[in-house]
Amino acid sequence: MKAVVVERFGPAESLSAIDFAEPVPGENEVLVRVEKAGINFADKHVVEGSYSYRPSLPYVPGIEAVGTDPDGRRVVALPRTGGAWAEWVAAPAATLVAVPDAITDLQALAVANQGFAAWHILRTTGRMTRQDTVVVTAAAGGVGSLAVQLARAWGAKRVIALASTGTKRDLAVQLGADVALDPTSEDLTDELIAANDGKPVDLYLEMSGGASLDTALASLGRLGRLVTYGAASGRGSTPIRAESLMQGSRSVLGFWANDLVTRYPRITAETMTGLFAMISKGALTPVTEHVYPLAEAGKALMALANRETTGKLILDVAG
Repeated sequence: MKAVVVERFGPAESLSAIDFAEPVPGENEVLVRVEKAGINFADKHVVEGSYSYRPSLPYVPGIEAVGTDPDGRRVVALPRTGGAWAEWVAAPAATLVAVPDAITDLQALAVANQGFAAWHILRTTGRMTRQDTVVVTAAAGGVGSLAVQLARAWGAKRVIALASTGTKRDLAVQLGADVALDPTSEDLTDELIAANDGKPVDLYLEMSGGASLDTALASLGRLGRLVTYGAASGRGSTPIRAESLMQGSRSVLGFWANDLVTRYPRITAETMTGLFAMISKGALTPVTEHVYPLAEAGKALMALANRETTGKLILDVAG
């Protein structure tokens, strides 16, 4: 079969599709014939060897695919340790989620991991309410573009988007943000408060790390929650003294999707059912403009790393 294979850790641009042995399903696993596979920012770190999870080599990346299971059903497969960037993937049978006819392959992949993350960052970890002003970083990206829409659909008082270019900020507003700001502004904390009628914000979704996390914490009001779910900048933030959070009753929370999936095995299917329903009703519109051939996986990862894309990036495996 054709697959993208990491034979040694290194730059993403070195990736290509080669002939590779088909996977052998383990206990409680099934083979899925892959049509399309999703790309996530974490894939770049895995390929480079800089991620918290460092797989043994050779390694086929990819933790989400849409394809056909042995019963002929169109399903989302979620092989948590990789393997999706190939014509066949072995995935736990319990993680397969049937895709309704009304949902396209691209839409299904857009919400498989990133929609799941946006949903639970807002609801489960961030505990969003209708009184909240919500700040969404990388608001034109895979998670951010969905988080903006979910926050709006669930009745957030105000949604403030952060995005790196004018085009991306315009997209965030089209998706439902009340205002979109430039995250590189030296006065971002003041601009966030000004955009919220002079008040600190309630819920801040942060995925860059470094100085961005410092800005997020400085922008929080009383009972404010900062949810950190990434470190895309690769830079560390200022250490937080726990006692500094007492005044204002602020919270700093981490989100890692695998923790939810491990503890609540049914949560993936339940969440995706909700996301599929919102798409069908027109309440959620995944951004799926960037589709690459399997052989261009490296090119896709570099475009993602260089902030050249919006929404979900997808590999067309079957061609």
